[in-house]
Amino acid sequence: MKNLHLVLSSVIVIPAALLYGVAPADALPLLFDFQVDSTDLNNVFRAIMGLYLGSAALWILGIFKSGYWKAATLLNIVFMLGLAAGRLLSIALDGIPSPAYAFGWVGELVLGGFALYQLRKHPGAQPGKPG
Repeated sequence: MKNLHLVLSSVIVIPAALLYGVAPADALPLLFDFQVDSTDLNNVFRAIMGLYLGSAALWILGIFKSGYWKAATLLNIVFMLGLAAGRLLSIALDGIPSPAYAFGWVGELVLGGFALYQLRKHPGAQPGKPG
């Protein structure tokens, strides 16, 4: 149960990363209301893929190596709540997004909040110490 936030985040973020980065011009217009039609947009989505996969790599490390749990959990909090804050700003400035993005915002709030709960529940989990 201690790793549930890391497991759920990895299971969700890895496929999202691949969706964003493997073939953004082909895959993303099928799900979202925009076209990826320039080298710069492809570059942005592939950079997002790298950021997502790098984050997931630390989360997975935190699942299997207790010395990395706290760092993985802190990254999970910053990642999820950072995305949620950015989406909230966009909602305030741009209006309500498509249902997929609105659902994503709720999921980010839930996962970020759950990771924060886990960090508070397991305060003794420190780098290099089993927790």
